[in-house]
Amino acid sequence: MGRLTDKVALVTGGSRGIGRAVARRLADDGATVVLTYARDSAAAEETVRSIEKDGGRAIALHAELGEHGDAAALWAAFDAATGNAKVDILVNNAAIASSSDLTALTEEEFDRVFAVNVRAPFFVVQHALGRLNDGGRVINISSGASRIALPGVIAYSSTKGALDTFTLNLAKVLGPRQITVNSVAPGIIDTDANASWLRGNPAAWERSAALSTFGRVGTPEDVAGVVAFLASDDARWVSGRVVDVTGGSSL
Repeated sequence: MGRLTDKVALVTGGSRGIGRAVARRLADDGATVVLTYARDSAAAEETVRSIEKDGGRAIALHAELGEHGDAAALWAAFDAATGNAKVDILVNNAAIASSSDLTALTEEEFDRVFAVNVRAPFFVVQHALGRLNDGGRVINISSGASRIALPGVIAYSSTKGALDTFTLNLAKVLGPRQITVNSVAPGIIDTDANASWLRGNPAAWERSAALSTFGRVGTPEDVAGVVAFLASDDARWVSGRVVDVTGGSSL
């Protein structure tokens, strides 16, 4: 039996990249995983199939995040798919990037990145309050950009700083129910989202690898292992923290 046997996990944005690795790892540890996707249904279904092939249990749900009412719609779909199951592990992973600096950022782009990266996790949690089991876990996927100055992605970095503050306060709110709340802050990770500038670009790859004390680019599995720890009973005394998963970048 895995250490998450009989647990139910929801992973937003679980069809690709870090979210996919997290979904697979939690399933490997025994959890039944519900993963959401916004557009790539093929990737979501492939993730489910890969989990089931390895003996795990998973469900994919279409869920847009970023508009008013999206969080409520996500949980309505969850209830319908699971028969109103309770949740033990909630991983807020879904996010979008913003690559504009201060001079180029538009109000529309600002609003969109904050809606998906900050407002959505807030209201996903709000609607989860009655569904979360006592002793559960909330894990927010932040970014090393919340502690490392990266002016070229200033809006994105700001959303992750806001998410970390949400984590801190939510840990205080949910502590009496023995629910832990933590942020996981990855550095540069080899995902499809970074493929356009990272893969096939030796110079970019070398610069990115050099940021880490280990001299390599991180993998989604590097992040998923830390999420799995925080989701387990071994992390029952850790809450309100930002766990740096940048491979010691920019120390």
